[in-house]
Amino acid sequence: MCETQTDQLEAALADKGYRLTKARRAILQALVTSGGHISADDLADIVRRDAPFVGRMTVYRTLDLLSELGLIRPVYQGTGAAHYILLTNGHHHHMVCTVCSAVIEFDDCVVEEMAQLVGERFDFQVEGHLVEFYGRCSNCR
Repeated sequence: MCETQTDQLEAALADKGYRLTKARRAILQALVTSGGHISADDLADIVRRDAPFVGRMTVYRTLDLLSELGLIRPVYQGTGAAHYILLTNGHHHHMVCTVCSAVIEFDDCVVEEMAQLVGERFDFQVEGHLVEFYGRCSNCR
């Protein structure tokens, strides 16, 4: 049986002792369906459409909890509001164009060794990472 990303998030919450309420399940499903790149307000709107019993504050509290557990991270890409991203396997990577603001995601994790070296140097246990490279995309060069 292949676990979906929603199943993985639900399992992570359960493993930490958190209840999987109907509201949390609806929020997790909306987060995964959105592609894991969404603002809190947009997520709340999607959740309310599919599960009208879920309040906006429940969405915000759940985002805070997921952030504390390292399952998502807020990113700020010049929009003012945080966008939340899923940390697949504890990491996420972007390249951001400084001219047109295009965001290119990539899955190849080329910083695992660097995270280990930095963790050892500063006596820090690295549990995940978010990497953003800034530069110019092929259209803006």
